[in-house]
Amino acid sequence: MNSLHMLIFIPFVFAMAIPLLYKLFHPKIHLGWFVLLIPLVIFLHLFRYIPLVAKGDHLTTSLAWLPSVEMNLDFYIDGLALLFGLLISGIGVLVIIYSIFYLSKHREELHKFYMYLMMFMGAMLGLVFSDNIFILYGFWELTSISSFLLIAFWYERKSSRDGAMKSLLITVFGGLCMFAGMIMLTLITDTYSIREMILNVEFVQAHKLFIPVIICILLGAFTKSAQFPFSIWLPGAMEAPTPVSAYLHSATMVKAGIYLVARFTPVFGGSSVWFWLVSGIGIITLLYGSITAVRQTDLKALLAYSTISQLGLIMSLLGIGSLTFYFGPSEHGVTYSMAIFAAIFHLFNHSMFKGSLFMVVGIIDHETGTRDIRRLGGLMQLMPVSFTVALIGGFSMAGLPPFNGFLSKEMFFKAVNDVRVAEIFHLETLGMLFPLLAWIASIFTFVYSMILVFKTFSGKYRQEKLNRDVHEAPFGMLIPSVILAFFVVVIFFFPNVFSKYLLKPAFVAILPMFTIDKVDIKISAWHGWNTELLMTIGVVIMGSLLFITVKRWVPLLKQYPQWLTLNNLFEKSLEKVERYSLTITNRYMTGSIRHYFIYIFSFFVIVLAGSLLLLHGIQFDVSEDNVICIYDMGLVLGVMIAALTVLFTSNRMTAIVALSVVGYLVTMFFVIFRAPDLALTQMVVETVTTVLFLLCFYHLPKLQKNIGRIKFKLTNLIVSVATGLTITILALSSNSHKLFEPISYFFENAYELAGAKNIVNAILVDFRGFDTMLEISVLCIAGLGVYTLARFRMKGSDHNEAE
Repeated sequence: MNSLHMLIFIPFVFAMAIPLLYKLFHPKIHLGWFVLLIPLVIFLHLFRYIPLVAKGDHLTTSLAWLPSVEMNLDFYIDGLALLFGLLISGIGVLVIIYSIFYLSKHREELHKFYMYLMMFMGAMLGLVFSDNIFILYGFWELTSISSFLLIAFWYERKSSRDGAMKSLLITVFGGLCMFAGMIMLTLITDTYSIREMILNVEFVQAHKLFIPVIICILLGAFTKSAQFPFSIWLPGAMEAPTPVSAYLHSATMVKAGIYLVARFTPVFGGSSVWFWLVSGIGIITLLYGSITAVRQTDLKALLAYSTISQLGLIMSLLGIGSLTFYFGPSEHGVTYSMAIFAAIFHLFNHSMFKGSLFMVVGIIDHETGTRDIRRLGGLMQLMPVSFTVALIGGFSMAGLPPFNGFLSKEMFFKAVNDVRVAEIFHLETLGMLFPLLAWIASIFTFVYSMILVFKTFSGKYRQEKLNRDVHEAPFGMLIPSVILAFFVVVIFFFPNVFSKYLLKPAFVAILPMFTIDKVDIKISAWHGWNTELLMTIGVVIMGSLLFITVKRWVPLLKQYPQWLTLNNLFEKSLEKVERYSLTITNRYMTGSIRHYFIYIFSFFVIVLAGSLLLLHGIQFDVSEDNVICIYDMGLVLGVMIAALTVLFTSNRMTAIVALSVVGYLVTMFFVIFRAPDLALTQMVVETVTTVLFLLCFYHLPKLQKNIGRIKFKLTNLIVSVATGLTITILALSSNSHKLFEPISYFFENAYELAGAKNIVNAILVDFRGFDTMLEISVLCIAGLGVYTLARFRMKGSDHNEAE
């Protein structure tokens, strides 16, 4: 295991040590100080790879896991992976510092919070560094699970539980769709390696499963990155503590879908389906998020919808940039490749300004006790540092100079204008929609940015609407947000430094047709009086007018029927599904064992008998079967008599003895067929079962005499006879269809293969070792569950008695 593998697994290992540290040092030392070391070490280690990646090189490593099926822990660092890794670990450091002062060590269950946070950090690192597509999927789902736990951290609140459940349902649904797409992609390319898939682009795009694969992969990306119409989970996730929102929902988790689209753009880019789905859904999400954000009165909800909007902007840029693969390294290809660069740049910028804004909103909530804009105002003088950070972050989000958001927003305008001249995919007509929708969305982006800054910090201070005296946040909460705001300004003045070492390598990783030494991209704040600058001026003018008159027209947006909102449609649909499923469940979950057996055996007969008939599998060939001897017939007759005795006797003891006779006669069959191990096992199990049955039934009350005989039921007869016939026909047909060499020949070499003289033991321990281990694990988990429930029951009883 090399250093890269250790970086990814360190958070998981440390997560297991957190409860011990909590027990040893709580409440003397805040647990966050110990946790802080992990992302700091990871960030410093990844920082060492910047010179390597800046030269266009990459690092690959592999750890054997399941080499027999080519399922190994293959990781690699290129420009794109390193950019995400630095964001995950770097912002992770700042978020943990922030959380130390935000979360009380006396009132919060800090060990759980940091365990979940470390799980999430490790999962995100594994996701962005994975080359094996199914290892990537494993980490992908782990991010969904850990984020669910983080969102529901304050589980005593119903809103937290609902938000966590909604995020889990939507993201896991997308993840399963993505998994299906990944399976199809591996079948097409015959490899698990993402890098090798990129080398088989022509083969993938010519395959008949090409479009289904695109749809499945994008469903995973769209659900994770909150694209329309799957964006409804993100506002609900704002019920999480602010450090979680600042980390998961601005810099990391929601960017996982962006990463997936960027990583697979070389595979699917250049196709019309990929272009329209990625750019079209992205631009719709941008418009939807920006308009909806203006309607919000909760600061966190406003930031949630602004995040949705910004994610749509980045997604649309990736879609536009995918045209590069249609035109190749030609002049047009180079033009559209700048959209990819703009997407990377804005992703980086967004993590800076949105992280700082989330932290400021957390400070406001922490110090004032509310996030309701209608109760806030006049905080500028009381919280000058927070106001400065909010001003920098808000203006950057609005796309104003001298902040980094202005640079990437200008690139965005350039990209949507370039779409109009692409004479493919009907863009000569539909291409006009891109700059129009982008401009409208940018106006609303300007408006909600101004609302965030000025409705909160300017105006009249209303002490009577607040529950506490307001003052500036502690130094520890301000430092992380100030650092992020500092980079927002620095990037504007020195963008090409970041471009050289972080952005260009990521750009080349997405567009392998370009080499880093031939990429000459210079970021500048001034490009003359061009269309993009005029669009920005129009955004500022129109946005300012709308902000000044916001009280007059925002009520019109709120007139939109609540029952037509995506969130309401989702919740109502979920309620109906739950109601109908409960109705169906109540119909077949009757509490009757007889009914359950009828369902099970009927399904069994329909599937097996139907398959035999449809596939013409019924075939009998008894020419090579052994001759049935008199003692074989005697044993069969004995089994039949004992089984019928079980059915018709009215005495429990007689039924138990007759049932045991059936088992012992089956043991004799094993003896006749020369299977002494099975015979011994059957005999021991039958003896223990009989003794236990007799012991249990001895203490049951006697049957009442007035019950009478068991009534004849035609359904029971039909199902039982059909099941017996199906099993018999299946056994005879299977014996007659010997298409392959019996597997018993392989196990006869157990001594040579496994060094075992007992074949049964060799099968259980060596040949089926994983199966046996998992069975034992299941039994252990079930035992622990029973023990835990029993302990809770005992504690509950003691508590009730005490009351």
